[in-house]
Amino acid sequence: MDWLKDLFTNPFLLTGVSSWFVAQVLKTILHLIMYKKLDFERMYGDGGMPSGHSATVSSLATICGLYCGFNSVEFAISGILAIIVCHDATGVRRETGRHAEILNELLKSLETRKPVDLKELVGHTPLQVLAGILIGIGNALLMYFVIL
Repeated sequence: MDWLKDLFTNPFLLTGVSSWFVAQVLKTILHLIMYKKLDFERMYGDGGMPSGHSATVSSLATICGLYCGFNSVEFAISGILAIIVCHDATGVRRETGRHAEILNELLKSLETRKPVDLKELVGHTPLQVLAGILIGIGNALLMYFVIL
């Protein structure tokens, strides 16, 4: 059962998961404040402020840099992963959401018999990604210097 202990004490895993959780909780709270509606899908859903994906990968890169060194292969791999994920969130995934908005409007105007509701909240604005990155870096610093 050492593997189970290792799993729950892994600083890289704990930092990434806790950063995602913090971002998703903040996303749910901000949605509640803005729309006066509690939507639990914000806890696991894509899109919105802040980016949970960006928080997760940026915290992983930061904690890898802090533990393994910023010249390590671990930091290089996690840093490149973070760049790809953050770029994708503001690029392809954001465009996918825009396409879904347009298609949903088009389908409504055509009054189709079978309602189609494409998911519109899949990507992020640059500000949402930046907020996620800052949450991830901040959480990694907190985990490294205070908690772990």
